[in-house]
Amino acid sequence: MRYGVLECCADALESVKNAVEGGADRLELCGNLVIGGTTPSFALFEQVKELYDIRVNVLIRPRFGDFCYSEAHVKQMAREIQWFREAGADGVVIGALSFDGTLDLETMRYLMEEAQGMETTLHRAFDMCRNPKETLNQAAELGIHNILTSGQRECALEGAKLLEKLHKQADGRVRILAGGGIHAGVMRQIYEKTGILDYHMSGKVVVESRMQYRKEEVSMGLSSLSEYEIWQTDQEKIFRARAVLDELEKAEVLKERA
Repeated sequence: MRYGVLECCADALESVKNAVEGGADRLELCGNLVIGGTTPSFALFEQVKELYDIRVNVLIRPRFGDFCYSEAHVKQMAREIQWFREAGADGVVIGALSFDGTLDLETMRYLMEEAQGMETTLHRAFDMCRNPKETLNQAAELGIHNILTSGQRECALEGAKLLEKLHKQADGRVRILAGGGIHAGVMRQIYEKTGILDYHMSGKVVVESRMQYRKEEVSMGLSSLSEYEIWQTDQEKIFRARAVLDELEKAEVLKERA
């Protein structure tokens, strides 16, 4: 029996390949990971499903930035959920907040209806909400399966105190998926502090572009980002995290048998 989950977020086929070969249990498939992730292209999703036998949860996020969405954005997200559900996605990763920092329950109910039995994850909109305790209860009532969170800090190790409280509060109603700065070197510490066995990571490394001719004085996007660096999941980082999680799961089994 597998007690925990190692989820890898990936935005390109090369990253998916490395995640699968490294031992990830599940993908969060997205686009534009460098800006926090947006909805992936349908073509990428189809390629992944054709080539790899792994659970695929699709991020549904129409734009970069906050999680307070317009009516047009909500309709777009609902349509995307429908498309990916019909195409065979295992789950969707969703979230929406009201202007006051509370969970946008009207939008969430609408999106959950479109998900129709798929696995659902409330993404890190949770980390931007006003009241995490209240939001967790609302998520559980909505029937959400997982909450991806760093404990409302920059990384999960820093947020371990809140993660522990959330894990206890959830009490099996929803699974707490620790994300933010996850790698093999911190997973055991987070587990010891929180009891959490579900982890979300990108395992990214920066790969140099193959471009030889470079127009350094022009930027096609955010000026703080290089046009000639590519984020990519590293197979070895996923493999090492897999090994740590396997050890933690064995320890959990022995604890239950004692």
